[in-house]
Amino acid sequence: MRRSPSELELMRKAGRVTAAMLEAAREAVRPGISTAELDRVARAVLEHEGARSNFLGYGGFPAVICTSRNNVIVHGIPREDEILEEGDIISIDAGAIVGGYHGDAAITVAVGKVSKAAEQLIEVTRQALWAGINEARPGNHLHDIGRAVEKVAKRHGYGVVRDYVGHGIGTQMHELPNVPNYWPGTPGPRLQANETYAIEPMLTLGTERTRVLRDGWSVVTEDGTWAAHFEHTVAVTEDGPEVFTLGPDGR
Repeated sequence: MRRSPSELELMRKAGRVTAAMLEAAREAVRPGISTAELDRVARAVLEHEGARSNFLGYGGFPAVICTSRNNVIVHGIPREDEILEEGDIISIDAGAIVGGYHGDAAITVAVGKVSKAAEQLIEVTRQALWAGINEARPGNHLHDIGRAVEKVAKRHGYGVVRDYVGHGIGTQMHELPNVPNYWPGTPGPRLQANETYAIEPMLTLGTERTRVLRDGWSVVTEDGTWAAHFEHTVAVTEDGPEVFTLGPDGR
């Protein structure tokens, strides 16, 4: 669906709140903090901004952010008894609703000093996100995004998660079409100005295979290797991609 100027402005506002949630959570990450405390930090931002969470209550999800540690790829539930340790990595996924329109974004953060392998996984996943975003231009095809993501990942030998993908976004957090992080064999629809997407590569140090834990939410790597996840909400514009979920310093 192509968005009107007024719709895009509401999505910019939702994106700014989402970015503020992630920045506050990023700054709070340290050894010894619980993932439940990170959720409280993000909730405080939502309350201050007068925005609503699009995660809380979604399919029964009990928090305003997802906290996915080490081998958890996505959808980890914040817990009081999950304490971050030096050397961990933590993916934080957040979202907000302003005026009925959604923002959705994710980052992966190092907890203290991490291994070179973890550090590189984070950086390459971030690079893969931006490679995909760069393809979000009128005239390109939807699956050019995934092809660009996959090219970056494969250059480093990483697994590209296929079971969970990006998506359209607007009046709902998850809208069609899906945005795969790999080349599915066909180009997909041609992109048009004022369409909006959540682009979100998930890369692993092993294979792309996944499984869901007993909590019904947490998605982990089947082989136990670590994973990273980055996401932005993006509009396709005549001037190129516009990222709604950047923080004030451009992060």
